[in-house]
Amino acid sequence: MTGRDTAGTPHAAVPPPVAMPRDGMPVEERRAVRVVVLDADGRILLFHANDVDNVDLGRWWELPGGGIDGEESVTDAAVRELYEETGIRVDPAQVSAPTWRRDSTWRYRHARRLQHEVVVTVRLAGRGLGIDTSGQLDYEREDYTGSRWWPVAEVCASAERFYPGRLPELLPIHLAGTPIDEPFEVWS
Repeated sequence: MTGRDTAGTPHAAVPPPVAMPRDGMPVEERRAVRVVVLDADGRILLFHANDVDNVDLGRWWELPGGGIDGEESVTDAAVRELYEETGIRVDPAQVSAPTWRRDSTWRYRHARRLQHEVVVTVRLAGRGLGIDTSGQLDYEREDYTGSRWWPVAEVCASAERFYPGRLPELLPIHLAGTPIDEPFEVWS
């Protein structure tokens, strides 16, 4: 599997350094981007999520974002995903470089996802308000049961479950611009 970084330079996806769970589920592999949307009040946008096919996972909070289509750049995917999921329009220049890289796997809708992911930041000039979910796909409307603008300090101190799993620990490091190459995460 190969892709392109934000500058359009080809790069190969790196296989995870640990074994995938052997649960017999088909594996769906993809490249993806997650977006830390930071408003002028220092809050980030998170979706309250669940998987209707894996109710044992409960509910969690996750960053907006999703798959990178074909030869789409990380920046273009971040702009597109943010608009589709939240109605927030941003200029590509507002999307930071992808300084947080990670591979993860989880159960999702009768399959196992293997995701090669980067995390970028979008800083909004104003206060984050309500979001427009009319652009979400049908499965996203089932998965996302709500959203909330969280103060960064509250995320960092929270005992809630998040995706990425280490979001409370790594969010301040990411927002400081420090590169993160996170170890492989078996989320579920």
